[in-house]
Amino acid sequence: MTKLILIRHGQTVWNKLGKYQGQADIELSQEGLEQAEKLKEHFPFDDVKGIYASSLKRAMDTGKAVAEKFDLPVVPCDELREISFGDWEGLTYDEINNAWPDAHKGLFARPDITDCPNGESFTDVQKRAVAKLQELVEKHQGESFVIAAHGGVNRTILCYALGLSLRYMWNIRQDNTAINVISFYEDGKCTVDLMNSTEHLKTK
Repeated sequence: MTKLILIRHGQTVWNKLGKYQGQADIELSQEGLEQAEKLKEHFPFDDVKGIYASSLKRAMDTGKAVAEKFDLPVVPCDELREISFGDWEGLTYDEINNAWPDAHKGLFARPDITDCPNGESFTDVQKRAVAKLQELVEKHQGESFVIAAHGGVNRTILCYALGLSLRYMWNIRQDNTAINVISFYEDGKCTVDLMNSTEHLKTK
């Protein structure tokens, strides 16, 4: 059995302001750094053989916090980057909704078929993220490994593991530094063992 520990990055200033980040390279806020530290201190696994992260700073820095616990490097992966929101990056929900009401509505009603203006679709994201995931599962057969990524990326991976259409991706919650666990078996099947756990943030 191969086990993936899938993590969302810590809070950023843009998270707090409600701005769409996408592939804008925004750093963790002070609260996000503290969340990453709690994640490291209370990480629920003792044996990890590899740590991979989206190459964006917020995911890399979250991955580095965990990597310190295991004395491992963090391998940056462009395939695990968040969706490119294109023209929407840096704008708030209301700003986007006012300027692109139909496309913005489509992003939440039908994320499986909606493209961001001059950006990507979540179908694009799932294709690149799952291809990388499959490569890493093959590399780490019988081991546990970590991916630190983003809310959108994680939802597409969880939909893949659950056999769900991306139409239902927003039914899956992903909080900052949330832990998800997926087990992969030799027969090609997988199980989602844990989703959106933030128990580490509740500790003092």
